[in-house]
Order: sequence, then structure tokens, then C-alpha cells
Amino acid sequence: MAAPDHADAIASAKRELRAAARGARAAAFARHGTAAADRLAGHSLSFVHLDPAAVVSGFSAIGDEISALPLLTALGRLGHPLCLPVMQGRAMPLMFRTWSPGSPTREAVWGIQEPIETAPAVEPDVLLVPLLAFDAAGYRLGYGGGFYDRTLEGLRARKRVIAIGLAFDEQRVDSVPHADGDQRLDWILTPSGPAAAASRP
Repeated sequence: MAAPDHADAIASAKRELRAAARGARAAAFARHGTAAADRLAGHSLSFVHLDPAAVVSGFSAIGDEISALPLLTALGRLGHPLCLPVMQGRAMPLMFRTWSPGSPTREAVWGIQEPIETAPAVEPDVLLVPLLAFDAAGYRLGYGGGFYDRTLEGLRARKRVIAIGLAFDEQRVDSVPHADGDQRLDWILTPSGPAAAASRP
């Protein structure tokens, strides 16, 4: 575990990067609009050679996040079961409920759309993950709540799961500050195509 001073330095570096990353993402969204999500969907997930029965978790985009909906729609047409994350509470991992395009949802915190409570709970094999910034090593900058880090840590302790960050190309940075508990992504998918995360040094 990182020493207190080191942990504080990482947290401070993340806060500083978030401000710049929000601006870069907003500019990318303004430049590319919804066409970026369509280009992203055109790549599908053939690069990870999924089992046809693999359950894929998406996310309900908010603000200027790149939308996962076109990709999820394409994956659903290929027969993949789909789900969306559901927040269980502060400092808790996410849970997942089945969902398909057009299924009813409810609005949760921050305006995020979640499946309704009667939708069955499932465990995904693939997580499509939103982010503010990413680097070539697969580290992502999130919003600071740690939801995806806790979730991935738990899932990876139980099964093989693939985490794929969805982003605009402009969201790549040289290095994302990270601590021991920060979970790496396996792949990044942008409108220009997929990139595998580099191995740890």
C-alpha cells in the first residue's frame, strides 16, 4: 500500500488531470458528435474473440461521454446478452442487471439510466468502461468514486473478465497517475480502433 504522502500526491495529481481531461473530452465531443460512437461501433469487439454467450456490460453515457449505445446495439444483434451497471451505494462495487436497447430504465444519481429493479442480476464477462483519460498502459482516470476499480477487483478475483475503455482518441494522455488499487483496462476502443494495454514494466 502506498505511503500516506505518496497517496496524497497521487490523489492531487489525479485532481489536476481531471480538470484538463474534462476540457479535452468536451472539445472532442463538440468536434465529433454522435458520429464518433458510430465509428466506434463499427469496430465491434471482434478483436477480443468473445464466446457468443459472453455477457457484455455497457454504460449509460452522461454529458459528453462517448456513447456505448451503438456498440451495444450491434453486440445485441450478434446475440450477446447485455447488462448495465447499478450503483449499490457509496464505497460499494457495482452490480449488474440485464438490459437490452429499448428496455425500461430508471434515472439514478447524476442522471445515469439504470435497469429497473425487476431486471435479473447477472455477472458480466466484458465491461465497457467510461473514462476521462487513459494511457497506453491501460490505466484510466475516472471521476474519483472508485466504483469500477472495486467492481473489477471483485470480478477478477472470481472469474476472467475483460475491461475495455471507450473513449475519444483525444482522451489519451502520456501517463495516468495510479495507485496500487487502481485496476488496469485490458483494451481501449476509440473511433480509430482498438489498442491493447501495454504490459506492466
